[in-house]
Amino acid sequence: MFKIGDITIENPVVVAPMAGITNPAFRSICQSFGAGLIYTEMVSDKGIEHANARTLRMTKVPRGEKTTVLQLFGNDVKAMQHATKYVDLHSGCGIIDLNAGCPVPKVVKHGAGAALMKTPELLRELVRTMVEATDKPVTVKIRSGWDKNTINAVEIAKICEEAGASAITVHGRTKTQMYKGRADYSIIKQVKQNVKIPVIGNGDVETPEDAQRMLETTGVDAVMIGRGLRGNPWLIKHTVDYLKTGSYGPMPTPQEIIEMIKRHTELLCLEMSEKRAVLEMRSHAPWYLKGLKHSAALKRKIVKVHTREELFGLLDRYLESF
Repeated sequence: MFKIGDITIENPVVVAPMAGITNPAFRSICQSFGAGLIYTEMVSDKGIEHANARTLRMTKVPRGEKTTVLQLFGNDVKAMQHATKYVDLHSGCGIIDLNAGCPVPKVVKHGAGAALMKTPELLRELVRTMVEATDKPVTVKIRSGWDKNTINAVEIAKICEEAGASAITVHGRTKTQMYKGRADYSIIKQVKQNVKIPVIGNGDVETPEDAQRMLETTGVDAVMIGRGLRGNPWLIKHTVDYLKTGSYGPMPTPQEIIEMIKRHTELLCLEMSEKRAVLEMRSHAPWYLKGLKHSAALKRKIVKVHTREELFGLLDRYLESF
């Protein structure tokens, strides 16, 4: 258990912000598996400022979801101020995060995401502006640096703390590494040792044992899990259990996996058209099916389905083969 501002987080298992993944449907699944803290997809400050309908929908979080973190990205102080005030008034999230770690070219080329680590004074102003615009805790997600020659996570973390941030998340890779190579836990440890606010470690956590190793190696307050959750929300409960008791339950059966794909689809259908929901599940379903016997042929068929009925029919026939 730890606190971010006045928000109590019951356990140290945190779901990372993932574009196209951590929408309300998947967040609901993560909540059911007991995640301590869950991030939304990153939301554009400019999109909020310009009242883009799709962007505003992304800010919708039910009232009372104090352990949901809404993540904003951008590099314009005025737009970030407007976006923060909008989220403060209209979103039920408990915490607002600034993305200063996304390495995707279409984000960094506009000076946002990980590019903010190259402009520390702008980052300071953005954080200070956000803190002044809301009563909710403001946090920041960063990387170890831009590249191996500019490892400045400690400096950036201190700047964020001085500007009023209530917590910091550190991904142990540089921007230029993207998601390749290994995360450098020593950088995460250095950040933890140099700030007083809570630190969340991120990078290469794909098993409960990985989470334990991150906590022991770095001393962080919590562990953020990202890509390891794609198609495997059971990892949340397994990690929570392992950190509490040193053991965790069995991997899901094929039946449980198929039922989860259906549940995920139904939840998506509640927030978007069936056509769009099925298109999204054409990406998600193969992640769920990874490692199952004879699933390759099923995956090839799933990426061609257009309706929920088609998808569920394929899944039912696959289960009959067991």
